[in-house]
Amino acid sequence: MITFDEVSKQYNLTSALSDINLEIEDGEFVFLIGPSGAGKSTLLKLLIREELPTAGRILVGERDIASIPESQVPHLRRTIGTIFQDFKLLPQRTVFENVAFPLEIIGLPDEEIQRTTMETLKLVSLDERAEHFPWQLSGGEAQRTAIARSMVQRPDILLADEPTGNLDPQSAWEVMQILAKLNKLGATILMATHNFDITNSLPHRMLEIREGKIAKDTKVKKETKEVKGAKK
Repeated sequence: MITFDEVSKQYNLTSALSDINLEIEDGEFVFLIGPSGAGKSTLLKLLIREELPTAGRILVGERDIASIPESQVPHLRRTIGTIFQDFKLLPQRTVFENVAFPLEIIGLPDEEIQRTTMETLKLVSLDERAEHFPWQLSGGEAQRTAIARSMVQRPDILLADEPTGNLDPQSAWEVMQILAKLNKLGATILMATHNFDITNSLPHRMLEIREGKIAKDTKVKKETKEVKGAKK
């Protein structure tokens, strides 16, 4: 479980988040919606300790992540995968090498890196593109590569900050199907988005953030339908 307990974040005199109280259960899929500057990205940054709260506690399980020693931050980040709008792939590395990179950093044996990386690429339907470079990929394939890289260490939590922002509707829908699959496999997913075609099409919990506060917390009760522009 993720818990925000009276969490606030200030930058100088500007309040980015104010008195956030929130619980997210293991295995939930939560959309973060709201205008630019509302505090969505700040909330995600706090979860990977890229930022520290000005006040309050953030618990992942029973750990207060703001108070863990700096030496434990890399371990925390291995349990939380992150996906960004601009992919952040290494251009000189193949799809396989991009996805394998986090496993190389932690020093896994070559055989385990090979097996785990290919399993992950199959999960996102990219095993046949393993030897391609980022410049040879479509936008959707590049984002699926980024998703595979974020999941290769099998994190419990996946944070996605506008992951479909640079994609066409069909590619966006394909990415959402991958995220839905990962959620069904047990990953807790928090996704910040402006894409209301997606949020209105998928029956997940929605947190609306405005001016640094949670303005609304609802579960969408609608039948799943196709995103406008997606292939049938």
